[in-house]
Amino acid sequence: MTLPWHRPAVAQFPGLPAYGAPTSQMSLQPIPVVRMAGVTPEWAWGGADGGGVRVCVVDSGIDAAHPLVGAVDQAMTAVFDEDGNASVAPCEPVDPAGHGTACAGIVRSMAPNVSLSSMRVLTDSVNGTGRALLAGLEWAIEAGFDVINLSLATRKPELVPALHELADRAYFRRSVLVVSAHNMPIRSFPWPFASVISVASHDQPDPFLHYYNPSPPVEFYAYGVRVPVAWSGGGLTRSSGNSFAAPHITGLCALILSKHRWLTPAQLRAVLYQTARNVAIDGARHAAAELLPPGLPEGAAGAAR
Repeated sequence: MTLPWHRPAVAQFPGLPAYGAPTSQMSLQPIPVVRMAGVTPEWAWGGADGGGVRVCVVDSGIDAAHPLVGAVDQAMTAVFDEDGNASVAPCEPVDPAGHGTACAGIVRSMAPNVSLSSMRVLTDSVNGTGRALLAGLEWAIEAGFDVINLSLATRKPELVPALHELADRAYFRRSVLVVSAHNMPIRSFPWPFASVISVASHDQPDPFLHYYNPSPPVEFYAYGVRVPVAWSGGGLTRSSGNSFAAPHITGLCALILSKHRWLTPAQLRAVLYQTARNVAIDGARHAAAELLPPGLPEGAAGAAR
């Protein structure tokens, strides 16, 4: 069944203003409700494993041979024609730079049964062009991924209108964009957009621990300092950066959506807010770090130690 938010919008019915619907003559599809009362970590992701949720890592690629990553369902890369126009094409699931593999390994460790795909927009040196970023992000949105991890940013203001349009399109198609803030205190995009979930780092070694930032545009803090991550050649290293905080929130989003499939992006953001360690609910703070997906031993979540 095609999910309703993946169907094209009807521009006009005869006799109605554009985008309207003749509800006196036709019934709209009933939408399952997700009640938000009593939101706790147990309610949000307790017992979830990410099954049924599709995540795309838009980055430098994913090494499907890495033991901490597992299967990669789709692998695509940005390609250019003779005129320099960007498009996407299938490729092997490889990652010469290692950055995307590190992000994918974090997502897999938190949501072991998630469907992972790769959209490569960065080069071997973890650089890329704006044209590649726009083409790759548009492909991921149109492919209908539930969550898109974007651990990168651009400083080019000329890309802002196109990025804004894509971020808004993702929001209305329920493709949740989780975007890392820049590691330096400089202006970059798209993490400051209101339609994305923006993430920076905290320094506590707990993959499920997240905080709400009362002074956005960065909305959430997640584990991003000396994080054990999958790296090139099947190994493991420790690395720091907002790039590695974002996939922790992506992993949480995958768990939550696998348990509550009909959450809207606004509701998902509210669940993250209500399960943040520093948000008090009825006078108590949630112990968001105590829940692990089924099948993961103590100490294995998020770090695959």
